[in-house]
Parts: sequence; structure tokens; C-alpha cells
Amino acid sequence: MSISWRLAIVAVALLELATDPALSTPPAGNSGPVSRHGTYAGGSYQIEVPTGWNGGLVIFAHGYGGVEHSPLATHLAANGYAWAASSFRSGAYRPDWFVVDTLQLRDLFIREIARPRWTIIHGQSMGGHIAIASLELHPGVYQGALIECGVTDGVTVADLGLAYQAAAEYFAGVPLLDNMTRPDLAARVTELWLPALGEPGRYTLQGQRFDSVVKHLFGGDLPLRLEGLRQRYVRRMTLFPRTQMLGQAGSTLHVRYRIDSGLGVDEDELNRKIRRFAPVAGTRSRETNPVFAEPTGRLSVPVLTLHETGDAEAPFSLEQAYRRRTLAAGTSHLLVQRAIRWPGHCGIDGEVREQAFDDLVAWIERGVKPAGDDVLAADPSKLGLRWTPILHPDDTARRH
Repeated sequence: MSISWRLAIVAVALLELATDPALSTPPAGNSGPVSRHGTYAGGSYQIEVPTGWNGGLVIFAHGYGGVEHSPLATHLAANGYAWAASSFRSGAYRPDWFVVDTLQLRDLFIREIARPRWTIIHGQSMGGHIAIASLELHPGVYQGALIECGVTDGVTVADLGLAYQAAAEYFAGVPLLDNMTRPDLAARVTELWLPALGEPGRYTLQGQRFDSVVKHLFGGDLPLRLEGLRQRYVRRMTLFPRTQMLGQAGSTLHVRYRIDSGLGVDEDELNRKIRRFAPVAGTRSRETNPVFAEPTGRLSVPVLTLHETGDAEAPFSLEQAYRRRTLAAGTSHLLVQRAIRWPGHCGIDGEVREQAFDDLVAWIERGVKPAGDDVLAADPSKLGLRWTPILHPDDTARRH
């Protein structure tokens, strides 16, 4: 077991000791509001407790490059909930560190304010990775999770990124995944890859073949998938470099590439010839690096997710993959997923987020399970119609 993970376990053990009911104080109740800012081992933090706090606490886990301010702040304050968030100890993609930071933030809240009657973890983007890892590895700490635009299936996001790049290399006939600096890769993408494949809406024949593979990697013929891909098409070629932890954990050894018929490509031949990549030794170890191991799907509390169908940063297929894990684990009844018909990443409407939070609380407190979407539906064309208040101008549903 690595030293860093041993330290993490020690920190969690101290957390569990510190959060013993006998050592905690009662909820703030009708006391005055608290607004506290400071620093701790996990970076800078913010704690907000409203007047008449009802005992509910929301811990916000932000995304890669995000900030420590809950997007639910106004709604929470208006309804009597407290919240806390932190900057995390690093700007890197290190959910293994940030799971511990978030646990320590909850411990800090308990020591300085009071023990909450329940705690929900709210994760966006990378924060979704943090939330799922927290629930699976530390059951009992959180009583529910709200995840939006999330890396719900953890390390699979690296697998998808590497598979995207491998397919781009294969169809362009250009070596793109050799060891090289980012400027060199960016130049090769611009000068060689783009001319060979074109762009969404202006594909060459090879580009059409590539797009078909990407469609299947990212979740199928989802509403507004092309509009979302157009926003991240080139960026994905330099995402998760192999020099960083997430890139090192990426693997395509298990990926079965799919391609539509009629494009002149034999799928079996594609899977035989495309370059394969293995993770760096130990990076996906459940024993020494469990946050970067594949998730188990073993949930013990309610989880509600929101995810844009046209998200090419954290593809919708992450939701599908995690649904399959919960089905295999027998915990799918604890996972409700809602598709949002929109291109882009983490642009979910505030009212949609607030309604999802209220529905999650009703599920936790009263056992009222909210409705969601079947993210594994054979026909994804109807996904998200109930949860998308204003349809995108390019949404085909506007024509019906």
C-alpha cells in the first residue's frame, strides 16, 4: 500500500473519531448565520450556515479548474441548508487527494459548527469522480449525492480520451500518440490531423469514419452530440496527456471499437489494427490507488445525476457505464439519472439543478424516489425531454 494512501486512511480514521456523535454538538437551529472563510490542509474553504439552519449540509466538490463556491448557494440559504466547499490542495486532476480533502472539510464543519443530521455531496465534472469514489470507498459518511456533468464512471473518462485519440490517429494515418511535447502535438493536430479528417459538419470520408467510432464511444446517436463535439473536437486531442496521473491510468486494452456499416470499414479489422494502450503499472490498482481503479457500482445511498447529452468533455457514455455497474452490483435502484438535451459541459440551468436537489432531499428524507431517464434506452432520441426547460435551437425535437 502506498504511503500517500496510508496517510489518507489515517486521515479518514481520525475523521470518523472526530465525528462520533458523543463528541459533536447539536445543530445550530435558530442561531444566527455563520459565514466562515479560511485555509486548511485541503486549501482555502468557505462555510455558510443560514439563520435557522435545518441541520442539512451540502459539501460541494468542484470540477477541474473550478472554484470553492456552491452553485446552489442561494437556493440552500433560502431553504435553511448549510454548505461548505474548498479549493482542494492542488490544481491538478487528483480526485484521490480531493476525496480526503472533502472528508476533512466535513470534519472541519463538524468541529467548528455542529454535526449535521445528513450530508449530501454535490459534485460537478471532476467533482462527480470525487463524489462516486467517496460513496464507494467511504460508505456511511454521506447520505446522498447530486452529480452534474460528472465524471460519474471515474477512470473511464481517461479510457475514452485515449480511445478518441487512438481512433483519430488510425483514421488520419498520422502518429499522434508518440511521446512529444504539447506544442509539437498541437502543431501535428493542426497541420496533419485536421486536413485528413476535417471537422464536424465538414468531414472528409475518413472523418466520417472517425465520427462514427466517436459516436459509439460517447454514448450513441444522442441529441445534440455533434453540436457538443464541435466545441471540444480539437481540445480532446490534447486532453489528459500521458504525463499526468489520469492519462497514465488510461487504458484501451478493453475497448471494443464500433463503427456503422456502410462506411467501408471492417469492424474486426479496425479492432485488430488500431493502436492499443495499457495503463502505467499500478495506476489502476484497487489496493494502492483505489480512486483511479474502475468503480464498483456499489452504492448504499441515493444518487441523482444530471448530464448533458452533447457533452464531449465528460461524455454521456460515462452515465451509461455507471448504470451498467450498478445493475451488475444490484444497486441500480439507488441511481436516478436525468439527461439534459444540450451541447457543452456544465451549463445546466439553475432551476433544473435546484429541482434535482429538492427531489434528492425528498428521496433521502421521505423515501420519495424521483423520476429519471433510461440512459440505456435503445432509442435515445427522447432522452431529457422532461428535464430540459428550453430546447436548443438545433434540437430535432423542436420540429415535432
